[in-house]
Amino acid sequence: MGILLLTLTLAPGLAIAIFVFYKDKFNREPLRQLIWAFVLGMLSAIPAVAMSYGLGEIEMLQGGNRVIDVFLYAFITVAFAEELAKFFFLRKFYGKSFFDEPFDGITYAVMVSMGFATLENVLYVYLYSDVPYNTALMRMLTAVPAHASFAVIMGYFVGLAKFKQRNQAGWLLLGLLGAVFFHGMYDFLLMLHMYPSMAMGAILSLAIGVILSFKAIRIHQHESPFNPRLF
Repeated sequence: MGILLLTLTLAPGLAIAIFVFYKDKFNREPLRQLIWAFVLGMLSAIPAVAMSYGLGEIEMLQGGNRVIDVFLYAFITVAFAEELAKFFFLRKFYGKSFFDEPFDGITYAVMVSMGFATLENVLYVYLYSDVPYNTALMRMLTAVPAHASFAVIMGYFVGLAKFKQRNQAGWLLLGLLGAVFFHGMYDFLLMLHMYPSMAMGAILSLAIGVILSFKAIRIHQHESPFNPRLF
């Protein structure tokens, strides 16, 4: 893999991770923990692939209606498996003492997700080795930002769960299901291969996810207990 292709493959996930690191401007997390979260995100691909394979074998996914089959594959075999794997590793940081503000949910969720997306990028570039630059560029503009937006949505609610007095399990579940919903909708619309209408729907889904992500970041920034404006 040449330097340019390697850069296109690795840079998007690293750039988004760095962006979120600087958005956590009132009480930044230990760099070692962030690197560890990124590495765990890469490792989360292993259970994600295993779950996807297992779910793909379920009899109910082998129906005769193409739209239903694609829907179940997108939401369960792909979105649920991947987001559950990322959620599992995100929970490793949930009970730690350095997880001390709601924004940390976003920070660690994004680090885990960008680790996953970066490894996925490498695999896709190798898988589509006949058009590696096209693959890397397309994923830089779509798949990696999509994974980031799913992570912010998940992390937003995980952050709420840690510091809300009631219904922590409900907030955690909402974070997981929110990420699964946006991930599944994005993949479902693309997998239908009904261009250009469905592709535009997928882009719209991505845009909504990104907009909500920036809003979630602003909310947790504003409500951070380390925000000097609160004092």
